[in-house]
Amino acid sequence: MRAVDTNVVVRYLTGDDPGQTARVKDAIDAGQVYVPTTVLLETEWVLRCAYGYGPDAVVRGLRRLAGHPQVQVENAQLLVDALDRTESGMDFADALHLGAAAQCEAMLTFDRHFIRMATGATVRVEEP
Repeated sequence: MRAVDTNVVVRYLTGDDPGQTARVKDAIDAGQVYVPTTVLLETEWVLRCAYGYGPDAVVRGLRRLAGHPQVQVENAQLLVDALDRTESGMDFADALHLGAAAQCEAMLTFDRHFIRMATGATVRVEEP
């Protein structure tokens, strides 16, 4: 199995460079690839900030990537939960952080939007 970097995932999702996109699709079709959570986090940032994609488009793209039979994401449940929270209005990075902290009693932040969006989560999100 081979791991992929953010720029490979971005080519796959955007198709903005036809030559590289074809190479990425061939590589994925040739055998299973692994996508670390850090690559997913960075991909969301690149798609949102550099490409101007909205949350819905980012969520659709990441779901399509994770659903590809040749793609294995580091923590599929963490991604699914983060994408669900993102669809509900939470920032994707905050959603990943919250899911990764599932074993904790609380997550401390000064981000009031994060606190509001995390209402009802299994981990309390609160100010220190």
